[in-house]
Amino acid sequence: MEIHGRLPVKRRKVLVPTWVAKALMAASGLMMALFVLVHMAGNLKLLHDPAAMDAYAAWLRHVGVPLLPDEGLLWAFRAVMGAALGVHLLCAAILWRRGLRTRTRGAKGMALRAWGARLMLPTGILLLGFVAVHILDLTVGALVASDTFRHPDPAHHAAANVVASLSRPVMAATYALALVALGVHLAHGLVLAWADLGGSSVKARRLVRTFAFLLALLVVAGDGAVLVHSHLQGVTP
Repeated sequence: MEIHGRLPVKRRKVLVPTWVAKALMAASGLMMALFVLVHMAGNLKLLHDPAAMDAYAAWLRHVGVPLLPDEGLLWAFRAVMGAALGVHLLCAAILWRRGLRTRTRGAKGMALRAWGARLMLPTGILLLGFVAVHILDLTVGALVASDTFRHPDPAHHAAANVVASLSRPVMAATYALALVALGVHLAHGLVLAWADLGGSSVKARRLVRTFAFLLALLVVAGDGAVLVHSHLQGVTP
């Protein structure tokens, strides 16, 4: 029996195409990676001059004054980074759900072969929880903050707050775990971002992978040094 003609293929309409979700996730991820690098540079001020860290914290709050309201630029930056985080999470959820629908039994092992790919989801979830802890600890000063946390009055106490927080073993361990997760997420995520934004060269991929690893190592080492220094300074009589 011969069958002539073509069977119609029903295509599921999606609000956000996969390529758009990947591009948005890559762009938002790169924005947050840049923030992490700049944030580390600010943290390093604690190692050589705590007063410089306090001055930096004051500058962040007052930059743009009087052209902008006090803390205006800081809140605008927070809004942008919050939006980037929201886009990143939404696109991650979209791609994860589509991956579950399209993944076959045979392809599952291939998709999870790389250790970095296996750890992207758990490290992302861990980092999301850490962001909440970090904000409560050193910005809001509530729930998990140290007993000696001080808001600007109007002097800034950023360095003292960091030392007081990280002198606590549980909090120091929490930050250390988050740093490891951040390093893994950066090392693999930057390579994924490059590929999702159109990168395809095998030679360039090797360079990007090396750059991503070195950048992740730099962030972990830099923030790790601040963590160890603060913990030792806080527990030493």
